[in-house]
Amino acid sequence: MGESWKVTVDPRVCVRTGLCVASAPKEFGFDEQGQGRAISETVSASEEVLEVAESCPIEAISLADAESGEPVFPPES
Repeated sequence: MGESWKVTVDPRVCVRTGLCVASAPKEFGFDEQGQGRAISETVSASEEVLEVAESCPIEAISLADAESGEPVFPPES
């Protein structure tokens, strides 16, 4: 696992539950349309961020190693 991850929240999939913002407010916020988004494109790799991605009920959040681009979540099949 790298030291930082690129976080992507797919706006076409996000249904605005706000779980990401409630679970990790230092890493996630709301955009102008009220959809969850990462505050920064790259965040420090952490169990908290991984848990937020895993708990998104719509699987709108993806994580990739910021350096290599290797998927962290969802894992490649």
